[in-house]
Amino acid sequence: MRFETAERFDRLEGRLEQRLSSMKIGAGGWVEEAVKRMEVEDEASVGIVGGVGLDLAKTNVKKLVIGRDDLNVVGIWGIGGSGKTTLANEICRDNQVRSYFNNRILFLTVSQSPDLAQLREKIWGFITGNEAMGYSNNSFVPPGKLQCEWGTGPRTLVVLDDVWSSSVLEQLIFKIPSYKTLVVSRFKFPTKVVGEVYQVQLLRDDESMSLFCHSAFGQKSIPPTANETLVKQIVNECKGLPLALKVIGASLRDQPEMYWVSAKKRLTRGEPICESHENKLLERMAISVDYLNKKVKECFLDLGSFPEDKKIPLDVLINMWVESHGIDEEDAFAILVELSDKNLLTLVKDARSGDAYSSYHEIYVTQHDVLRDLALHLSNLPDVNERKRLLMPRRDTELPRDWGRNTDRPFNAQIVSVHTGEMREMDWYRMEFPKAEVLILNFASNEYFLPPFMDDMPKLRALIIINYNTTEATLLNFSVFTNLTNLRSLWLEKVLVPELSNTTAPLRNLRKLSTVLCKVNNSFNPSVLDLPQIFPHLTELVIDHCDDLVKLPVSICKVNSLQSLSITNCHRLSELPAGFGLLKELQILRLYACLELKVLPPSIGELIGLKYLGISQCVNLRSLPREIGRLASLEIIDMRECPQIVNLPSPVMLLNLKSLRRVICDDEVSGDWKNVKRGMRHLHVQVAEKWYSLDWLHD
Repeated sequence: MRFETAERFDRLEGRLEQRLSSMKIGAGGWVEEAVKRMEVEDEASVGIVGGVGLDLAKTNVKKLVIGRDDLNVVGIWGIGGSGKTTLANEICRDNQVRSYFNNRILFLTVSQSPDLAQLREKIWGFITGNEAMGYSNNSFVPPGKLQCEWGTGPRTLVVLDDVWSSSVLEQLIFKIPSYKTLVVSRFKFPTKVVGEVYQVQLLRDDESMSLFCHSAFGQKSIPPTANETLVKQIVNECKGLPLALKVIGASLRDQPEMYWVSAKKRLTRGEPICESHENKLLERMAISVDYLNKKVKECFLDLGSFPEDKKIPLDVLINMWVESHGIDEEDAFAILVELSDKNLLTLVKDARSGDAYSSYHEIYVTQHDVLRDLALHLSNLPDVNERKRLLMPRRDTELPRDWGRNTDRPFNAQIVSVHTGEMREMDWYRMEFPKAEVLILNFASNEYFLPPFMDDMPKLRALIIINYNTTEATLLNFSVFTNLTNLRSLWLEKVLVPELSNTTAPLRNLRKLSTVLCKVNNSFNPSVLDLPQIFPHLTELVIDHCDDLVKLPVSICKVNSLQSLSITNCHRLSELPAGFGLLKELQILRLYACLELKVLPPSIGELIGLKYLGISQCVNLRSLPREIGRLASLEIIDMRECPQIVNLPSPVMLLNLKSLRRVICDDEVSGDWKNVKRGMRHLHVQVAEKWYSLDWLHD
């Protein structure tokens, strides 16, 4: 997403203590400003790709993609950090390419440990036009002979990024006329697999200098105040690699000359792990990490805990840092922005949000795979039992063998990350983790037996369970939750949430609960569910894309500690409990894209602490209740794309909203709000832009 005006992200006007709450209710802040800065940086540096300039590189690749009908598979080849993916993305955005394929372009990241069945189904679903909201339900993919007999269909381009092996690639190629595959890889595949390849070159000296100076000085040349010889020496050590130039340049920005001298010496004497260019790159970029503040460096190393080429929800990362490093959320956000500014991670906005007004729930973190390799390399230097982070670098069918060989001693890791397929009870080692505070379970399967070693994690504070399968997984051994008495944050994604009761989940210290793409109806059985008894200290509840949620349990109204409730993309939610007004501590209420929600309960007027009300894309919501005028603390109302709301409560009622400072609405009701604004001079009425995009279908 590209934003053309400075107003697209609002700058905060308050002091430090106001920033966190503002970010959480969608009023901009450090993180969104960092997203915008990163987009501007990308725009400025994208013209330097492959050592020949972007236009010439695109021309060469376009000749292969749209100028050679005799080639079904073509490629972009180059070492890690050389700009291959940047070039591929520009090809996908090119108007001539989009027109040639009539916008039928699918971009998929394959990675080192791909789920081949899922990728094949996605590709076949795209080719045949049987996609369903970005998730393919196709269980049948024909063999090669039948593919050849499929016949000629519309022109289609599939881009396969980060392909690591020929055997994997061959399973993702479909032999269909008018269908073309663009392969992006660090490896050059045989011509019988990939017909012709464009090789991304390293940057020339002048291009290297321009890109480095842009990162280090904010301009394309060496400023008069800088030591020209020193700058040239450091640029020379980056060996023409765009990623190294950007990362090292950003790490030296605004630093004194002695800092630069020290960095140059370390770069010059750096010994490579082996002779490959990419491992030399790791050693050079390690210099940038070494100069980070200790806490910031630890947070950077934590990024190796997540699977390659996957978007990390910002909320997951912030909670993880808060719980494992003993920092508050403001500090975590500040670290996030610092890492972003130093090009050590990338902040991206989910295209599904489609606007510039959404909160940080729609912001994700990604990381170049070379930077992830660097984090893994640095984390794995100590002996396996003494590492702060016990990580699986990629998805595997079983746990690493060196873990099994060392089970006779406790593992002192604070963060444990596992990435597998289906796990049964016998697949787990018996391990002890007396110091573990964060456990991340990544998997792809229909069933998953939770690790028995969770019984031996007395200090566990954050648990993240993410299923990358196409369907929700059943969790077995849920009784291990009984011993997680110190758990404060729980993230569940694409699982069947078990029925909750006081005996199965006495999570009395849990502060944050997030369920994403889950089946939750059984867990919210009102006959057995007593939420305040199970979660007496819950402050934040997120329910996102849970399509079986029809009603909230009535007992939620008695969770007196609840401060933030976010129910998003739950299309079947039809009503809120009548006693909703009992949530006196509630400050944030997000009801985004709840399509069947028709009314808000009158008791909403009793939410005396409410600061943010978001009802955007609740397309069947008929009105704002007149009781809304009693919300004296309300600061922001976000009511975009609510076409049924054509009239507001009386201006007399709305004038009681003494704290209201911002309303985001459609043009149809903006006039009514501007009439209210005449009596509330501090009120800013923001008319939402219309946004139409289907790009998110291919995420």
